[in-house]
Amino acid sequence: MDVYEAIEKRCSVRSFEDRAIGDDKLERVLGAARLAPTARNLQNLKLVVVRDEGLRRRLGEGAEQPFVGQAPVVIAVVTLEPERTMYCGIPVGPVDCAIAIDHMTLAAVAEGLGTCWIGHFDQDKCCQALDVPVSAKIVEMLVLGYPSAEAPAKKRKPLDELVCYEKFA
Repeated sequence: MDVYEAIEKRCSVRSFEDRAIGDDKLERVLGAARLAPTARNLQNLKLVVVRDEGLRRRLGEGAEQPFVGQAPVVIAVVTLEPERTMYCGIPVGPVDCAIAIDHMTLAAVAEGLGTCWIGHFDQDKCCQALDVPVSAKIVEMLVLGYPSAEAPAKKRKPLDELVCYEKFA
């Protein structure tokens, strides 16, 4: 599968088969995050991989979304320097973590897996469940597993509504 096919097929999956993910597939998905670019190549993030059923359930409760706990794997993507900003004033951590997550979502598609970004969660509850230090923050969680249903067609705006050239319009 090439990258364009993976981009086309990627969608948010909220229902998974009750089936474990092999270590080889999981390692390739995690490896995609490791290869993602980061500001100044500092790689100031951690991926907390959760397979334990009880801990996944706690994360689902912290996210107020039970399907989070039903996914075979939950990956908490943590920035180690939540206060650091780029020269342009944008926080580094969320950008670096988002790039790593996007790499994982595309790798997951290539592996026949589905994902969903989870941004609705209680930071304190989830950090406590995973022993994330107070100096760090979970930026997003990513659920990972075999989709239990076919994905619906994507609805996207036409390119001419998103793109302008030379000046903002």
